[in-house]
Amino acid sequence: MNYLDRNEFNFEPSQKVVEAIKNFDPKTLCFYTRIYDQGKKSVISVRLSEIYNVPENQVLLTYGGEDMLKNAIHYFLSINSQQPANGQQPNTKILIPEFSWWYYNRVASECGGTFEMYPLHEQDDTFAYDIDEVIEYTNRVHPRMLLLASPNNPTGNGLTPEEIGRIMENIPSDTMVLIDEAYASFISTDTAYIAPLVNKYSNLIISRTLSKFYGLPGLRVGFGFIGKGHDQFESYVNKYLGYNRFSEAVALAALDSDEHYRKVADDMEWGRQLYKKELGSLPGFKVYKSVANFILIKYPVEIKDALMEALKVQDYKIKFMGDKGLESCLRITLGRKEQTQTVVDTILKVYNKK
Repeated sequence: MNYLDRNEFNFEPSQKVVEAIKNFDPKTLCFYTRIYDQGKKSVISVRLSEIYNVPENQVLLTYGGEDMLKNAIHYFLSINSQQPANGQQPNTKILIPEFSWWYYNRVASECGGTFEMYPLHEQDDTFAYDIDEVIEYTNRVHPRMLLLASPNNPTGNGLTPEEIGRIMENIPSDTMVLIDEAYASFISTDTAYIAPLVNKYSNLIISRTLSKFYGLPGLRVGFGFIGKGHDQFESYVNKYLGYNRFSEAVALAALDSDEHYRKVADDMEWGRQLYKKELGSLPGFKVYKSVANFILIKYPVEIKDALMEALKVQDYKIKFMGDKGLESCLRITLGRKEQTQTVVDTILKVYNKK
């Protein structure tokens, strides 16, 4: 089966990752890592500190990006982490972008939090945040947390460092901002903005993962960076006896394989351009710009059943969106060139038969 519906990795891992797995000594698993004796979380957090120029104690490690979201939202929306003044009720509200990952809402509800959605706007062939509107919304609602997804799933749009800085500068300092950057590495190699942001704003968390760009969703390694002054939250997330040693070995190899994964990202760009070229000008279609490892495409919904069947026959799965406002859209993971070509050809064949 060709899974192009969950934004997984349809390419080969880097050779360094393969070698790290082959050469891993199972006896290593008989002992805890000793780096926690040095007051550090993991060899991964040490390496990430070097790569991103962020102090190691401000590097967060979790069980995938999903766990980063859950830890942060559960902690900061929990009434036990807040001390309201003058007998007021704890603030358990989070602002979440419209047309975003349904999981954000569920995590908030798990800990008794409430959420409110702020708009994303369709503009020609893209979706976009209205920065002034986000700032206005946040000041008016004054939530405990503001979630920004960059790039956003499933719309594929992102934020620039300048836009992030503008938001941070103009919202309440007691609103924790969580930026989900799971897909951030596919287009931009720039990470220099992260250290200045987390150094300047104590109410900021930037979340990343090895699941998307580094193609290791099955390894479950998430990481992120937090502003200064959150010792209690860092302790909440931290694992006292260290990290998974097998994951450490594979993660270090992945982080040392940017050249390999950049070539994969180039193949994905080829896929974006193919979808735009072949489908973008057809009646009823719109191919949205994407800076992630997937692409969102509006299509004529009358071909849905035939398209689902045609893809099923070929052992292909793509995402037929059911979210309100996106019911006439497909979200397709950018796979290998032959996979992309097969999906494009199948869509064209079904469309031309309608």
